Amino acid sequence: MPSHFNSLSAADLPDHEAGGDPTTAELLAARPQLRLDALCGLMLERVPLAGIADALGTPVWVTGAGILRARLRRLQAAFDEAGQAVAIHYAVKANDHLAILRVLSQAGAGADVVSGGELQRALLAGIDPERIVFSGVGKTDDELRLALSRSIAQINVESREELERLSSLAAAAGARARIVLRVNPDVDAGTHAKITTGRADDKFGIGREEAAALYAEAAALDGIEPVGFAVHIGSQIGEPAPFRTAFARIATLVRQVREAGRAVSVVDCGGGLGVRYRDEPEGSPRALAHAIRDTLGGLGLRLVIEPGRWLVAPAGVLLSRVVRVKRSGEDRPPFVVLDAAMNDLLRPSLYEAWHGVVPLGAASAARPAQAAHLVGPVCETGDTLARDRRLPALREGDRVAILDTGAYGAVMSSTYNARPLAAHAMVDGDRWGCIRERQPVERLWAHETVPDWIAGAGTPR
Repeated sequence: MPSHFNSLSAADLPDHEAGGDPTTAELLAARPQLRLDALCGLMLERVPLAGIADALGTPVWVTGAGILRARLRRLQAAFDEAGQAVAIHYAVKANDHLAILRVLSQAGAGADVVSGGELQRALLAGIDPERIVFSGVGKTDDELRLALSRSIAQINVESREELERLSSLAAAAGARARIVLRVNPDVDAGTHAKITTGRADDKFGIGREEAAALYAEAAALDGIEPVGFAVHIGSQIGEPAPFRTAFARIATLVRQVREAGRAVSVVDCGGGLGVRYRDEPEGSPRALAHAIRDTLGGLGLRLVIEPGRWLVAPAGVLLSRVVRVKRSGEDRPPFVVLDAAMNDLLRPSLYEAWHGVVPLGAASAARPAQAAHLVGPVCETGDTLARDRRLPALREGDRVAILDTGAYGAVMSSTYNARPLAAHAMVDGDRWGCIRERQPVERLWAHETVPDWIAGAGTPR
């Protein structure tokens, strides 16, 4: 891209609302991976996003490979600076595309999987089985057999019932499963109720008052090699205090078990580090590294973390086009109807999640601001991406980028309302390519069949 193209400054963009939502200039200032060029418009890394929308249509996901590498390096550097060794296993559930898994694996990350499908994806992406951990509360027999057959690094066991079943399967296969017990530390991470996982009433993990006894029982089971404990208290955590509390409780458990004469060599510290969507502080890798070092670092353990959102959310955007601007009265904000919907990006409907929105065109971004409701075309009132959002006045045909959608975006998409899955592109510096074509609508019913007794019954009158 020619170097003489200049970025727009904050002075070129309107001040949308003092004290309210971040302005376009503020959104971009907090996201160095994005740049609004006066001629090329919004750019991710060094690629104009309008060119991708021209080529692939909208809605379309775009992920930055360079951003993924940079964030993984930043995370690793925080632990190096703290003098704390740690193994990084990317939480595949955040975004399971093979290209993303390959980029992160090549940069040094292993994988944390929560299903047999994710395990197979990780293997297909070239991740060594010895760098894969298997979490999740409801692993089936087939999934456990798959994990045993590939001799993965560890299985994070969530219950007594799972442990006993795994023992039977391992003994039958003549295998030995390295397991850690996931402990529920009864710590409220202070995030949205639907993404908090470490409270006593949550479905995840084994109560910490039961963990030591179950660890001792595990050592006596056929086919089981207990090596440690795991903890994960939730997602989108911005402050280190909940981490410190949880890790301190696990450290106490490790000492208790060792005092009883049993070896503990691994603690899996989970993930949960938060990102900035609106104006909340981003979770600090440095604070996480120090929390782990200060609570667990002196115990001679192999320590594991499972970041997902923090690595991939800022690396992704969802591009969309304004289909219609629907006005419903002079005193009400208009409905700006996009071609992206809740079937593409579920988070706003599911979690009331906030995502920044920036026009792709520089001229569009410089228009005066107005309040608007951003909605999708799905036949649900809940198909709302933003309400009362002050944005540059959007017009039919304008295109926008919905920011920070690299995590729990494409991976949670559905085909509700018979809407095909969107295309997906990856940028890397000044290069880009399509990594998933737009799903043809005919593929939605390609595997559906109609029973003979219905197919031959004719058309009802």
